[in-house]
Amino acid sequence: MTNAGPGRPRLTKQRRPGPTAQAEILDAAAELFTTKGFASTSTRQIAEMVGMRQASLYHHFATKDDILAALLEQTVTAPLELANRLAATTEPAAVRLYALLLFDSGQLMAGRWNLGALYLLPELRTERFSRFREERQQLRRRYRELAAAVLTELGTDDESRAGLPFRIVETVINERSDAEGGGTGTGEQSPVLLAEAGLRVLGWHDAESLRAQAERLLAATRSA
Repeated sequence: MTNAGPGRPRLTKQRRPGPTAQAEILDAAAELFTTKGFASTSTRQIAEMVGMRQASLYHHFATKDDILAALLEQTVTAPLELANRLAATTEPAAVRLYALLLFDSGQLMAGRWNLGALYLLPELRTERFSRFREERQQLRRRYRELAAAVLTELGTDDESRAGLPFRIVETVINERSDAEGGGTGTGEQSPVLLAEAGLRVLGWHDAESLRAQAERLLAATRSA
């Protein structure tokens, strides 16, 4: 038996990646939720994958819903914080939108498990997940505000396309699901391609020219 740090001792040596027992639990749960399904996964199965007692898992998370909420919030908290910081800068809206698309699509692609595939779970309609739903809606609004500002920079008041960049970045979720399931997903998406697509769909035809400026802004904003 080994000690997992704060909390209770585990039954085995560390089995999952992560600096803490809580991170290991989240990694194991993410794998099970995205491969077996949320309803089909028990906290006992999660604990077994981590190598700890079920009672020890409850030291970190009181319920399975709490684990799911923590995983979902990981997908929106960082991009929402970035979007709020970008809103306070004076860079052109097109550069800010490119930076947000670049970061958000990158984190959705880089995640060890395709957590966005959990967005359609019926359980997410309950009050327990209201914080996640609100944060995701706030992120959607930030995208729409930036897209509307880009359209203004282009000299058009047609906002019918303002919701498209957010939808484009979330194509990462379906692409990953298709690729991992042996379907039609090509796995050829990249954050740069999606960032440029998010600008082009608004009518910004020279989107690639924004990349260097957006990368500098992203680096400066994240280090601030």
